[in-house]
Amino acid sequence: MGMYLVKRLTGAIVVMWAIITITFLLMHAIPGGPFTEEKKLPPQIKASIEATYHLDRPVWQQYTEYMGQIVKGDLGPSYKYIGRSVNDIVAESFPVSAQLGFGALVVALVGGVIAGVISALRPNSWIDYSVTFFSTLGISVPTFIIGAVLVYWLGFVWPIFPVALWKGPSYMVLPILTLAAQPMAFIARLTRTTMIEVLQQEYIKTARAKGLSQFQIVWHHALGNAILPVITYIGPLAAALFTGSFIVETIFAIPGLGKYFVTSIYNRDYTVILGVTMFYSALVVAFNLLVDIVYPLIDPRVTVGRRRD
Repeated sequence: MGMYLVKRLTGAIVVMWAIITITFLLMHAIPGGPFTEEKKLPPQIKASIEATYHLDRPVWQQYTEYMGQIVKGDLGPSYKYIGRSVNDIVAESFPVSAQLGFGALVVALVGGVIAGVISALRPNSWIDYSVTFFSTLGISVPTFIIGAVLVYWLGFVWPIFPVALWKGPSYMVLPILTLAAQPMAFIARLTRTTMIEVLQQEYIKTARAKGLSQFQIVWHHALGNAILPVITYIGPLAAALFTGSFIVETIFAIPGLGKYFVTSIYNRDYTVILGVTMFYSALVVAFNLLVDIVYPLIDPRVTVGRRRD
């Protein structure tokens, strides 16, 4: 276990270095810079600003300086949000995205697994067809359409929930449902498929022959094996949800991390792009490592470092 974690951590460091390096080089390969679009900015002032942020130095020197800052935990200043550092932006916006992401993850996981199990227990029934239909619909329909429909029906036709801002629990319902819709649909279909396969195994037939109830068979014998592919999916899904969705945050005017990330691309705010990319990548690596550790706890037949896909 110890050596496995060391190898995974070493691999994670290499992956993070590669992501930072590739992102850094791609940004500097694009013509222009953070202050290129300032049409009315005199050349002398523009040169002075670039010198202040060391943008007038060779790319290799900028890269070396930036990697040195990262080692110290400093993600640098934002070029567009004057007076604010990337650390401040992440610290301020990530808790909002984390609340939204955590709520969406719980709803997607619980709702998807329950729907998938119920569908698998009643194959080719109206329940199964309904779950399959709504799952396909949830996967196919874009998030912004789902959000618009929820806003229209639950915000205006039946004004049950607020349709914008982030001020309390009632404000979280519509954004969480919007963000959770697609992953919940995917989890429902994945759970249904794997559960049907598991329910056809010989040990399930033996459990039924022993007179075990349907609940005991599903909860104690089938679900543990059927949920393994779902756990694999949860790793990258959790990272994506926790870092925020620009579409959902835009629809509901939520001040999360996703908004800053997309805005920084438009503004060519190098440090914000690098900082948020690195933060997102670190979450993906961390959640995937967590999934690998949790696997053997759910299924003892799966050994650490040899996950069954």
